[in-house]
Amino acid sequence: MVFGISVIIILLFVTWGLVAPQNFETAANQALSVITVKFGWFYLITTLIVLTFCVYLAFSKYAHITLGSDDDDPEYSNLSWFAMLFSAGMGIGLVFWGVSEPISHYINPPSGAGYTPEAAREAMRYSFFHWGLHPWAIYTLISLGIAYFTFRKGYKGLISWTFYPLIGERVNGWIGKTIDVLAIIATVFGVATSLGLGVMQIEGGLGHVFGIPQNTGIQMIIIAFLTVAFLISAITGLDKGIQLLSNINLLIAVGLMLFILFLGPTSFIFDNFTNTLGGYLQNIIQTSLHLTPFTENSWTAKWTLFYWAWWIAWSPFVGSFIARVSRGRTIKEFILGAMLVPSGFGFIWFSIFGSTALRFEMFDHYPIAEIVQKDLTAALFVTLEQLPAGTILSVVAILLIMIFFITSADSATFVLGIMSSKGDQNPRILIRLVWGIFQALIAVVLLLSGGLEALQTASIVSALPLAVILLFMVLSLMKAFKEEEREYRRKEKKKRKKLEGLLYDLQEEMSTVTDAINQGVLKDEAP
Repeated sequence: MVFGISVIIILLFVTWGLVAPQNFETAANQALSVITVKFGWFYLITTLIVLTFCVYLAFSKYAHITLGSDDDDPEYSNLSWFAMLFSAGMGIGLVFWGVSEPISHYINPPSGAGYTPEAAREAMRYSFFHWGLHPWAIYTLISLGIAYFTFRKGYKGLISWTFYPLIGERVNGWIGKTIDVLAIIATVFGVATSLGLGVMQIEGGLGHVFGIPQNTGIQMIIIAFLTVAFLISAITGLDKGIQLLSNINLLIAVGLMLFILFLGPTSFIFDNFTNTLGGYLQNIIQTSLHLTPFTENSWTAKWTLFYWAWWIAWSPFVGSFIARVSRGRTIKEFILGAMLVPSGFGFIWFSIFGSTALRFEMFDHYPIAEIVQKDLTAALFVTLEQLPAGTILSVVAILLIMIFFITSADSATFVLGIMSSKGDQNPRILIRLVWGIFQALIAVVLLLSGGLEALQTASIVSALPLAVILLFMVLSLMKAFKEEEREYRRKEKKKRKKLEGLLYDLQEEMSTVTDAINQGVLKDEAP
């Protein structure tokens, strides 16, 4: 039922976008306007609640609970685990926005004038904010819920079953089915947004490096080629395809970062990283709730609300995938690993790429900002060409985006297969292939309907119901943890009573022996 309903709804959207792309874009923009004006505050508050809840759990009395049985060990090494969750959760976006976002904020900051040192500081701080703890807290919440209820409680690996403590057996009814359908639809549009960004970035790189024209036809060819590639990867399975490509991704990404770090403005990068990290931590609460009710400034809607909605739309996919590869870790280990390590990597990434671009723009007077205003997809490659072996670096960056595209799409087909197969942790290849084709089709529709703006709109609109689901998931997890803690205390109380009984019996026996010795009954055996 979930698979059939989801396919029908998505087919209707795909058909609408292909037959009447302008009408589709108009309707999506109207929905976007309503959501950002009426519910922008809701996105901000929900995300801050999720972050606070995850930090609390990591240091709470529930932190010792294992995501699995108490004697389970982690299935994957820390390096492979990090590589897979990083590739699934951030990959393409980091490459696309690593230069584009800091420069965009430098041109048009959230407040004040652009092209100033203060605008540059704000640009880096907001880049940290958008790619730091908040998105990974959203992913962590979903993945924690799925992993806990699947591996420790033995429930189905579905979003709906994380609500069992709240609604009981009704997870098998229309409420549970509705939750799963909403999760699938949001996942498909969220992943399609990322894939669309990847296609635009690859197209921009090919155009900049090799002079290939940038048009819709080239985008369709790129999508077709990469779709075939990730479908082949999907057939090979989780341990071979995704794990191998994720490790390759991580190696290439780290290599590219280190190359730029040591051949670029190294001291400037370290200075900027230190200063930005301090500003980010100092202002995290204020920034988390920043809106502009007294002005018509749409900056927050265009950037922060888009990102929060994008992360929420991605969360069922990334959360399900991270849960699948996180069995055997404690809640504390899981939360700290899933939040701090990827966030730290993102901070370093933006410090290296964003600082390098800002240095070239502000001090070396390369026209990075001018190029970003014309074409966001060219920003990375224009920055790279200012470095030694710039062309080679650009080719490596294009390769990195392609592999990120394949791993993200491959991971998404795996997760969508789980979500539409009653929680089967190894969904059939045919179902995964169907979802892979649908993802590609939706990316095509969104690109035809307005490019980057259509991609952003789709994420924000599809994420609203999921934001409500996140809040109820917080309540469900707390109820489940409290019940487990009560059960743990009951077991400990029984153990103590049993131990006290054994000690009492031992004391009685010792007392009897002592009395016998004192009475001389065991006098000969006393020594």
